[in-house]
Amino acid sequence: MRVLAFETAFQPTLTWAKAHERHLSAVAMVGGFAFDSWAFGSIDHAITQAVFIVYLLVAGVAIALMHGLESRPEAERPSARVRTILLATIQFALGCLLSGFCVFYIRSASVLASWPFLLFMLAIFIGSEYFRHYHSRLVFAALLFFFTIYSYAIFLVPMVLGRIGTVPFLISGGVAGLLFFLYAMSLARLGPERFQGARRQIVWGAVAIAALINLFYFARVFPPLPLVLTDAGVYHNVKRTGDVFRAAAEEIPARWRDLFGTYPVMHVQPKARLYIYSAVFAPHGLRTLIRHEWQWQDPADSGWKTQQWRDIAIEGGRENGYRFYTYKTAPRQGQWRVNIETVDGRSIGRVRFSVEVQAVPPATAVKLLK
Repeated sequence: MRVLAFETAFQPTLTWAKAHERHLSAVAMVGGFAFDSWAFGSIDHAITQAVFIVYLLVAGVAIALMHGLESRPEAERPSARVRTILLATIQFALGCLLSGFCVFYIRSASVLASWPFLLFMLAIFIGSEYFRHYHSRLVFAALLFFFTIYSYAIFLVPMVLGRIGTVPFLISGGVAGLLFFLYAMSLARLGPERFQGARRQIVWGAVAIAALINLFYFARVFPPLPLVLTDAGVYHNVKRTGDVFRAAAEEIPARWRDLFGTYPVMHVQPKARLYIYSAVFAPHGLRTLIRHEWQWQDPADSGWKTQQWRDIAIEGGRENGYRFYTYKTAPRQGQWRVNIETVDGRSIGRVRFSVEVQAVPPATAVKLLK
């Protein structure tokens, strides 16, 4: 009687939730993104990995449970309340996973380099609004789950192997494909008839997702996950004393002005040096090479001409990133940029500035670098 009274009391709420199911799904995904943006720390933290695994388990179990229940005869299918709860759970878990990947993806590259993932996120929100039929919902949820498995493998495998590159990336794809194949077989056992109706779409959708991810990777659109640029800047001098890095900093405009094409102006004397400092986070045990590529914009054709480059071997494990710097002696006047990237050209970040040559030394202040 108490359960019946409870359901009666909340019937208006359940009816409203059923009527706005699609919008609540999108809100659940937005909620997942907001929570992850606030909660996630470094990718190699044990708690971060535990959270990812829990989200994957919750999403996988909820999708399978929903599929199994909706595969029953009409009279035995779940109530509106159960469906609403399960759908919100699926969307929240997947939203948390995708937002977590988005958080680390954006940390690993500039917004311009991250547009494929952001475009995919937009497609997810659109899909959550329009894939209503249960066959379509199964296809959409299963493919989204495959994408999250693949995305997690791209983070996890390099940390396990202690290296980044083509081989770890291909292994990530193999691991993701195997896990999803086993998961799809479990869905087929839970609801053979319903799965059979969606099998072709799931298979070809998974192939398309894998092909798209590989295309982005080999076209060097994906940043070199799980590396993260935690700090970077241009200075008149950088010195290391023990574990402390000190820089001679000139006044630099607010970073938001970079969006509108205004970059720091560095005033240098003839034959003076400019330094680029960067801190790149890598998970514990990961070792790789990072390149500083100094480029000057030729006013004759507005093309960027490489003036020098240097590779630095880094080792992961430090919370605020592995710190290093390079310098350029007597940089010519004009627009400059220094690309911070892997040796195979995958962008981690970029520092833009312009140089003006003057006879007197610029006013600087000491800055402690993290």
